Amino acid sequence: MSRPFGSAAELERRRRRAVQAVFEGESPEAVARIVGVNRASMYRWLKLAQTTDGLAAKVHPGPAARLSPEQHRHLEALLLQGAKTHGWSTELWTCARVVEVIRRHFDVSFHHDHVGRFLRARLHWSPQKPRRRARERDEVNIETWKRVRFPAIAAAARQRDAHLVFLDESGFMLTPTVRRTWAPRGSEPVQDAWDRRDRLSAISCLTVSPTAARPYLHFQLLQHNVRGEDVVGYLRELKRKLRRPLTVLWDGSQVHSKSRLVRAFLAKHPEIVVEDLPAYAPELNPDELVWSWSKYGRLANLAAQDTDELAEHVIAELMFLQQHPHLLASFLEKTKLPLAA
Repeated sequence: MSRPFGSAAELERRRRRAVQAVFEGESPEAVARIVGVNRASMYRWLKLAQTTDGLAAKVHPGPAARLSPEQHRHLEALLLQGAKTHGWSTELWTCARVVEVIRRHFDVSFHHDHVGRFLRARLHWSPQKPRRRARERDEVNIETWKRVRFPAIAAAARQRDAHLVFLDESGFMLTPTVRRTWAPRGSEPVQDAWDRRDRLSAISCLTVSPTAARPYLHFQLLQHNVRGEDVVGYLRELKRKLRRPLTVLWDGSQVHSKSRLVRAFLAKHPEIVVEDLPAYAPELNPDELVWSWSKYGRLANLAAQDTDELAEHVIAELMFLQQHPHLLASFLEKTKLPLAA
């Protein structure tokens, strides 16, 4: 006979009401008929009622754990070795790969859907989007720059009473940056947007004062791709606003130190010192996080009518950052650069 519908607590209440009705004078047969059970069950309940907690709910314990706590720890240690250690071509873990590792090492078969729940509940892992990293990176050079070169740059900036300036450029397309959203299952959401390639370009920098730890954001929007003369104009305006020497850290873009106009401007202004960040290391520039936060976070799925509306949204978000220095400080902290003296 199949288990009746209802939770353990609900079935307990049904048993107790049935037994109470018999104690109040109803016949067991009549109560059994009303409750919908056979007479044998009714008499069994009456017998159980004579014992302590005989009618109490008995919650089904569920299936026994297929891996012990020790095996959980062993599995996590195996996964932390990386997927390449176990024969796959990348370090990324999918549910199917985890299923295979469990089968190999513990001789236990899991369904891949259950493994996802298992990873959350038992190992406290979560699904995450991988960050792409260029194979061209020179890890030794990047680490040396962080430990040796950058502290020297920061010390020299303090001696010159100069602002540290982390500078970068980016673009905002009229076509929205699409990110996941909620919708009924099986109903794909649709975002209407222009398919034109209209865009805005932007220059920004995150500055750190030599006298105060408070960071600040400066930005400028352009209707065209950033050119050397735009960088020169931006540096000239930044110098006017800050009224101190500058130490500018940027990447090896063609519009930076490789631009003839930029080189000529810097030659006339020795109070502006420029330093190139290591190649293929965007994580060292906190200004990259300004773009990531705005483009892929706050402005994700924005389908502006035109570049004027797009500019309004971009300006609003960048001004929001200006008014929240704790966010800018978190961008600096994310780089793990030794900014303290």
